[in-house]
Parts: sequence; structure tokens; C-alpha cells
Amino acid sequence: MTNVQDIANRIVENVERVIVGKRTAVQLTVLGLLCQGHILIEDVPGVGKTVLAKSLARSVGCKFQRIQFTPDMLPSDVTGVSVFNQKNREFEFRPGPIHAQIVLVDEINRATPKTQSALLEAMEERQVTVDGKTYPLEPPFMVLATQNPIEYEGTFPLPEAQLDRFLVRIHLGYPTKEQEVEILDKQQYVHPIEELEQVVSVEDLLAAQKAIKDIYVDELVKEYIVEIVRQTREHPDVYLGSSPRGALAIYRLCQARAALLGRDFVLPDDVKALAGPALNHRIIVGPAARIKDIEPAAIVQDVLDRLPVPGAQVRS
Repeated sequence: MTNVQDIANRIVENVERVIVGKRTAVQLTVLGLLCQGHILIEDVPGVGKTVLAKSLARSVGCKFQRIQFTPDMLPSDVTGVSVFNQKNREFEFRPGPIHAQIVLVDEINRATPKTQSALLEAMEERQVTVDGKTYPLEPPFMVLATQNPIEYEGTFPLPEAQLDRFLVRIHLGYPTKEQEVEILDKQQYVHPIEELEQVVSVEDLLAAQKAIKDIYVDELVKEYIVEIVRQTREHPDVYLGSSPRGALAIYRLCQARAALLGRDFVLPDDVKALAGPALNHRIIVGPAARIKDIEPAAIVQDVLDRLPVPGAQVRS
């Protein structure tokens, strides 16, 4: 797994030239890229959500597109539209901005549910269907969506089906005083993203995505992952628990994390580290728990605290 570790670390270190002091968030984003997943970045304006997406695309040399979601957008503004060509008397397809390798969907919750639904097929099946014809999306296709959790005026909450398609939800948060000074120093003359270079080829990235699927996951660890997800459905404070997609998300993320750390096998520690980012956005808290301000993160942590961690087992 040395090659995968090297590829992942090169991307992380390159992105950190721009994103200061957010190593955990950067690593989670790179893990999502290795898992062929999609990332939801939820945070207040100005903390680097857009810059993180741009830095990731530049690091791997992928075609990048940004879609600014607004209430007046139509699904065709995302997927593309068929236009009648007067010369040859035929309809021609003009692809929308979703036809890229890394797509930033800025303020995803500002578009109407009809426009949000235009992303569902692209995120799940990596293809777009327009006027009955299907157009595959170029790998490694990845959606990074941002939303502001504070401002609710003029927004449309993401439906559960949409949230469930995101591999992880991450938060960047404000930098420390020292980190903010470093940001000022780095941007004195030019933004560091302007000098960011490609450090990994798309071919190497695709090979790494394929290689992490060979990481060994013991049967006991698989049962541990499934039991965590099942417990979220049975927890007294939960109205709706995680779907099986949550178990698949943890499974893939753990394989990627093991490769990032130079291992060819998954440990229960990987599961505990990634259960929160993979499950928090998939859980709907019950009305009584919402009144008590109980967050999904606290529920996932409670499940992890109560479930016994699988230990070593002698094989016959």
C-alpha cells in the first residue's frame, strides 16, 4: 500500500499549502476522493470551502467546474440541454457544468428541490440522462457541495435521499489566531492557490482508487460496522437511522484510511474514527431529543461507547 499512501500524502500536503491548519478535514476529503465518494462541506462563509475544492482539483489535474446554486436555477442549467441546430436540422446536446471530473456545487441548499434532484442520478450512477439519452460522466467524478448551516432564509433543506448520497459531511471551522496570521502572510502578494501545481496524475489516482478495494477487512470488523449502523436505527433518540449506504461508507473509508496510514488491513480504530463523519448526516433526531438539543454526533458517540470493540480471534 506504499504507492497509495504516497499518492494520498502528496495530495494532502499539496492542499495544505493553501488550506492552513485543517489536516483532518483535508484528509477526509482525500479519503472521499480515494473512495469515489462525494463530500458535503457544511460551514459558515469564508473558511475555505470553495478553495478546498479548487485545491483538490488542481492537485490531481482534474477538470473542475463550479455551479453556483440559486433559487431560479433549472435542472437543465446543471445537466445540459438539447439545442436545435438550424444547419443540420438536428438536436445537439450541450453539456452542463456537471460534466466535469470534480464539481463544486456552491450553496447547494439555495436551489429548489427540483434542481437539487438533478444531482441524484449523477452522484449515484455517475451518468446524466437528458431527453432519454444517457451520457456517462468522466472519472474520477466527484461532487463537493457546500452549505451554510446558519442562514436559513431563502434556502431549501436537503432531502434525506440527497444527504444519503454524500459519503461524508465535514466542517472546517475557524482557524486559530496563529493560523489566521499565517493565512495573512501567505496571501500578502498572491493567493497560494495560484501557484499550486499538479502532484498526482489522473491515471495514478484511478489506480489508487482501485487498489484500496484490496485492503483486507476482517469478518469481525465488518460485523462491528454493521452493528454500529443497526444501533443508529434502534437508538431511542433517533427518528430515522442510517441506511445500508452508511455501512458501505464506513467500510470504504476505513479501507482508504488504512492505506493512507500504510496498512493493508482495517482496524476497529479506523471504524471509530470514521463513524461520525460517515453517519452524522444520515441520522434524523427524534422530536423529543431535538428539544433537548441532542445532536446526531452525540448519538453516534453513544453507540460507539456502548458497543464492544471486536478483539483478536484465533483462527482454526
